[in-house]
Amino acid sequence: MKGFHFSKYTKRDDGKSDFEKLLDIFMQLLDYTNGDAEEALRWMTELDKEYKFSTPQYGIGDFIEDLKQKGYIDDQNEKGEIKITPKTEQGIRKRSLDEIFGKLKKARKGNHSTFKSGQGDETNPETRPFQFGDMLDQIDFVSSIRNSQINSGIENFSMREEDLEIREADFKTQTSTVLMIDISHSMILYGEDRITPAKKVAMALSELIKTKYPKDTLDIVVFGNDAWTIEVKDLPYLQVGPYHTNTVAGLELAMDILRRRKNSNKQIFMITDGKPTCLKEGKNYYKNAFGLDRKITNRCLNLAAQCKKVKIKITTFMITSDPYLQSFVRAFTESNNGRAFYASLDKLGSFVFDDFEKGKKRNVM
Repeated sequence: MKGFHFSKYTKRDDGKSDFEKLLDIFMQLLDYTNGDAEEALRWMTELDKEYKFSTPQYGIGDFIEDLKQKGYIDDQNEKGEIKITPKTEQGIRKRSLDEIFGKLKKARKGNHSTFKSGQGDETNPETRPFQFGDMLDQIDFVSSIRNSQINSGIENFSMREEDLEIREADFKTQTSTVLMIDISHSMILYGEDRITPAKKVAMALSELIKTKYPKDTLDIVVFGNDAWTIEVKDLPYLQVGPYHTNTVAGLELAMDILRRRKNSNKQIFMITDGKPTCLKEGKNYYKNAFGLDRKITNRCLNLAAQCKKVKIKITTFMITSDPYLQSFVRAFTESNNGRAFYASLDKLGSFVFDDFEKGKKRNVM
């Protein structure tokens, strides 16, 4: 009689060393401690008491020493504080890329395909007959010599124009992207951490562009009461402040940046969870957190329309599902002829990635 045979479950070894297993946890904790290595190590020590992810042979103290030896942390500063190194910052970005966007191979060239062929960066597998006006460096000599041998014979080698074949290459587009991240206080309100997923997306997107599309540009703008740019290396340390949401300042700065970019494909990705509540008028701030203020929303809609005129597409990722705000987002999107997504925190990365990739395929200029 056939049936089921049960045996004792044995945890499979994933092939990682003790250091690599603890490094995964350390990198995760750095996302939540805003890059504070000392706090992350304190958390690891406390968590180890409950979950016992170290071993008697390899403890947290051994892990800390290995972090120093391998160049992940540094305590050789004036205050003797433990800081993460650029190696760790890059590791966090790569980890975010793998977690959110999956395993992506580094491309040789860093642009995006169009539907046009010509003298480009990436060759096509297909060839075509030579035409007047084709460049010599487009000739596929292997195919052309084969044609000559077929048409003229091996002993009487003679290459004629009809033997020549051309191998075309795809033109590639370059894209300039500004990623706007809302760092107003509402990004951590109601017990929900919204800034960490936004940071992870920013780190993953920056690593994606750097490795797969190195000819693209990515600028990161954060906005609260004001707006300013940050470097990619600053992302792990990004924190929410006691700010209102000055979406206008963020859009103005993003437009400023993109005006200086020479390529024609430009876009803004805006990650926010709340309504615009603030404007700066001279040295003073105009604020209203109670509902949608027409003075503020009208300025936002005007900027969206201005972006449309200069062909800057805006994609808004709302990480709340508040029906009250959706009407404003719809109006904002229509003014720009852009796109809007109402993304949950766990799906934010896939939304951004899909739209980034699809957007590049449509950018045929």
